Amino acid sequence: MTGFGKAECLLPTMKLTIEIKSLNSKQIDTSTRLPAIYKVKELEIRQLLSKELERGKIDCSFHYEVIEGASAKINSSVIRDYIKQLGEITNELGIQPGELISTILRLPDTVSSEKDDLAEEEWGLVRKSLESAVAELNEFRIQEGAALEKDLRDCVAAIQSRQEKIKPFEKERIERLRERFRTNLEELNMGEDIDQNRFEQELLYYLEKLDINEEKVRLSNHLSYFIEILDEGSPNGKKLGFISQEIGREINTLGSKANHSEIQRLVVEMKDELERIKEQILNVL
Repeated sequence: MTGFGKAECLLPTMKLTIEIKSLNSKQIDTSTRLPAIYKVKELEIRQLLSKELERGKIDCSFHYEVIEGASAKINSSVIRDYIKQLGEITNELGIQPGELISTILRLPDTVSSEKDDLAEEEWGLVRKSLESAVAELNEFRIQEGAALEKDLRDCVAAIQSRQEKIKPFEKERIERLRERFRTNLEELNMGEDIDQNRFEQELLYYLEKLDINEEKVRLSNHLSYFIEILDEGSPNGKKLGFISQEIGREINTLGSKANHSEIQRLVVEMKDELERIKEQILNVL
């Protein structure tokens, strides 16, 4: 959801530059920095940003420069306030306040055109520029999203690959468990006295508790569903987040039932890939 968009609008009395930045966020969170004359349109601006950008921490700023020769007035009270606030800093750094005037004049509301009301014709031009900046930000997001989609698909493929690598160890895992039980019984001097049929029944009961086939099937289904949602192309970040939680549950259960060092190693690698997926999903709308 990161992105940047910029547009310029040439008005009769000023050149207006609109900049929009987007950072990762689970919800839509908009903030604006507007000259006083555009405050009346703040709600409309926020609504446009929320509708077009849907999700993310959005920062929208309007910067303007008064065109040479245009009627304008200096807001002396605002400038005095800026100088007062900068006083301690300038004293500490040995900078004279007068040296900052050129910088202060570029801060919000220090200079304004003499008109007090925003004409609808002017707002129409500004709104078009705002929409252009939003479109540029969305284009930035699309380019980033293509790389992000590839990374997510690679992570899912990596988890599927490691799940397949579990298969060769499953028969060996059962034999190891069988041998461990026999060894434990022999150490208790019970190896010759046990009922072999009862032993096999108890072993089967224990192995059923450690059976991982159900978890493997569910994990495969969740991974397939994840790819299916990716293929839809619509905003689906929240849904992908829910699916990744289900993938995590099945991987954790595999690990808890594994009782085999190689399977445990593969589970750890799957968890690592899943963490990458969760981090990347934060960037998905």
